[in-house]
Amino acid sequence: MLKWKDRMKTAFLFPGQGAQTVGMGADIAEAFPRCADVFNQANEILGYDLKRLCFEGPEARLHSTTVSQPAIFVTSAAILSLVRSDGAAVTPDVTAGLSLGEYTALYAAGAMTFEQTLLLVQKRGEAMQAAADATSGGMVSILGLDADKVQALCDEAAQGQLLKGANFNCPGQIVVSGHSDACDRAVELAQQYGAMKAVKLKVAGAFHTEMMSPAADALGEALTHGEIHVPASPRTLANVDAAYYADAGHIRRGLVRQLVEPILWQACMEKLLDEGIETFYEIGPGRVLTGLMKRINRKARIVNVSDLAGIRQLQSQQVGGK
Repeated sequence: MLKWKDRMKTAFLFPGQGAQTVGMGADIAEAFPRCADVFNQANEILGYDLKRLCFEGPEARLHSTTVSQPAIFVTSAAILSLVRSDGAAVTPDVTAGLSLGEYTALYAAGAMTFEQTLLLVQKRGEAMQAAADATSGGMVSILGLDADKVQALCDEAAQGQLLKGANFNCPGQIVVSGHSDACDRAVELAQQYGAMKAVKLKVAGAFHTEMMSPAADALGEALTHGEIHVPASPRTLANVDAAYYADAGHIRRGLVRQLVEPILWQACMEKLLDEGIETFYEIGPGRVLTGLMKRINRKARIVNVSDLAGIRQLQSQQVGGK
């Protein structure tokens, strides 16, 4: 019997901030003690009831930067524990994650332990919130414009303030980030540039810009503690340059850089497609990455594993393939 890895080239993808929703992970934790153990372990490490916030809310607390980031990581890790075990065992050739999801990708590849990754994610969320509180920043999702037109829009809307592309997610979807007033002007001007829609996002600050420099400094200090390994397989792709992480120093630099530099998700996915990846698994809450992939390449095969139904479907496919 051929293993999945012998039959196809696979990539594990992990979502970033914004994928959180009240109730995430509850069905898998109820069905699988292994998943409940992941949430319980997280509670012990963090010192508060993250599991309850994921399962029950309140929504406002779950959506806060300091909680949403560890919540998404832990839920993704819990689902991952099933994807790579028992009857649903799948082994990736590559891992990648959108912004915050890159931490899960590194954990999935074996670069860092669960506790180490969770504490870094907690520090990241706290540092980003502190940097956001110290400034007046925001982000706007621009739909229907290419990168050149988005740049022109930013140039006009900035009026001496900071405004720049921050997330290059897929064709026709670019998120810009900068001073809050500049973001407001971008929303007002977007239609003149031919945008289908411009929506100011409900985020704490101007992520992936130099306004997050204090957070990058704090995270850089945290990353000096603890060992980081770079397994030969699976490889992990970096958001900021669409390059595979080569060593521990590269990982540390990449995780710091992504706080103050754009996320090149479309370029990352196009690289994997060009290299022959045939099946992508989105592992974690929501379907954001599934939707982005369909905009990048409609023919790409992507399997969403975000809840108990996704796990059951994956298990049934594995049984049918034996």
